[in-house]
Amino acid sequence: MNNTTILVAEDDIHIRIGLTDTLESEGYQVIEADDGNEALNAFEQETPDLVLLDVMMPGKNGYDVCRAIRTKDALVPVIMLTAKGEEIDKVVGLKLGADDYITKPFGIHELLARIDAVLRRARRFKSPPADDKDKAAFAFAGFTVDPKRFKIAGTNKNFDLSKREIDLLRLFAGHPGEVLDRDTILNRIWGVEYGGTTRTLDQHIAILRKKIEKNPATPAIITTVHGVGYRFESDE
Repeated sequence: MNNTTILVAEDDIHIRIGLTDTLESEGYQVIEADDGNEALNAFEQETPDLVLLDVMMPGKNGYDVCRAIRTKDALVPVIMLTAKGEEIDKVVGLKLGADDYITKPFGIHELLARIDAVLRRARRFKSPPADDKDKAAFAFAGFTVDPKRFKIAGTNKNFDLSKREIDLLRLFAGHPGEVLDRDTILNRIWGVEYGGTTRTLDQHIAILRKKIEKNPATPAIITTVHGVGYRFESDE
């Protein structure tokens, strides 16, 4: 058995037991919670290495739990479990700081691949420690991004950022005017082991646009190059 602990927060007992049995068979240590309040208590007491978080739970829903987790730990991986076809669940979860999502019903091999990918990324962030340049504030399209405080500030605007949003902005800032294809962005930010789709990236970009664009429907800062990827339209 390895030392990786996963918190499974799921109110459906059949799904929860199935997840627990599968994860334990893969060598993970599992903590179970059947509602949001229990999930938060377990997170605070056990400090798991990863959280599998159902969106719809009694007590506190998955959104509330994710928000509370992010006030305590900005880096612990969180994978949201969402209902089929409910895209708003995925968008809100990512906006609150979730690392990934998986739609029910899901294949167990896909879930295990997602877990393995986010754990690899989390280990890479923790060791070795981040360079000072990764903690330094930087400019982006008239905004100041502060990685230490997880914030972006501009004229009459001040928003919280997730770790992944900061990494995306830093990547774009380092390649002004260049077209970055989706695979390149996913490999740089999510890691080469990422087993999901480019839709996750698209939703992160949509969330970022709401924070930095004057009109997110017609973006002028991070533009879409159809069929390829995205470009940071720098004034410099």
